[in-house]
Amino acid sequence: MSGVRGTGGAGAGARPVVLALRALGLGDALTGVPALRGLRRAFPGHRLVLAAPAGVGGWLRDLGVVDDVVGSSGLDPVPWGDRDGPDVAVNLHGSGPESHRLLLDLRPGRLVAFASPEAGVDGPAWRRDEHEVDRWLRLVRSVGAECSREDLRLDVGVARGMRDDDAAPVVLHPGAASGSRRWPVDRWAALAAGLVAGGRRVVVTGGPQEAALAGAVVDGLPPDRAASTAGDLDLPGLARLVADAALVVCGDTGVAHVATAVGTPSVLLFGPTPPRWWGPCIDEDAHVVLWHGEPGRPGDPHGDEPDPALLAVPTAEVRDAVEVLLARVAPTHA
Repeated sequence: MSGVRGTGGAGAGARPVVLALRALGLGDALTGVPALRGLRRAFPGHRLVLAAPAGVGGWLRDLGVVDDVVGSSGLDPVPWGDRDGPDVAVNLHGSGPESHRLLLDLRPGRLVAFASPEAGVDGPAWRRDEHEVDRWLRLVRSVGAECSREDLRLDVGVARGMRDDDAAPVVLHPGAASGSRRWPVDRWAALAAGLVAGGRRVVVTGGPQEAALAGAVVDGLPPDRAASTAGDLDLPGLARLVADAALVVCGDTGVAHVATAVGTPSVLLFGPTPPRWWGPCIDEDAHVVLWHGEPGRPGDPHGDEPDPALLAVPTAEVRDAVEVLLARVAPTHA
């Protein structure tokens, strides 16, 4: 069985705690949702606490995926204060040893994690060539959790079946955390212009730091047909926009995982990372992944310059994929 024993535990009368560490970004958080749901089923009498960035963690709490959030980022110490150690700590963050030690420092009653001899932790073996969702499913199943890829789905309060796909916008998300995953802005602009010329409404999304990028994509287009919301939406608002869209086009980034979770069709542009690790793994007919990389030679997902595999995706190929998907999801009228 995975894990090590410590001294933590709930005080008398307190509800026992499962603490899951996944102090990463939006896409990472969403690919961890099935494992979190498995933990809730495996430990039904426990309070499920997520150590994650406050924004995405709070959103998952509000959606009922977890009970509480401890704001945490990367490999920073988990701010647990003087509370007793969690009854169960689960490392959904990485292979260790650093992330294992962060949790061991909290003196949990039990640690569930991948094996790490350096940290003195037993558990399932880490596999590099594995889909991110399946990796964490495998870990929590090792302690009896029942969960599957289907647990990726999120209900954000938008009924897709009631939406008019003819009027719904196409959402473009040109940004990404690193330059290696950013398709060139002139190609985004050409794609947006083509969609508008074809009668589609376009909405470009992004964070506050991506306002200039988003603005460049819609520059010169009619404002009633193409608009930027960069910096204007919180995470729940972004999720509702994506859920209400006819289609999403984006790179290998968090918005792609939002589209998968809420059931919106997407065209995804992959570069340094193989889609078999991070691509959609449910409703696969609703998503088109464009990738021209070599399966055995992944690039650097944190690089500064656009990855050659991403640059090999031409605008025409993206436009064709968009048209195919839009035709597939178009409503039929009797």
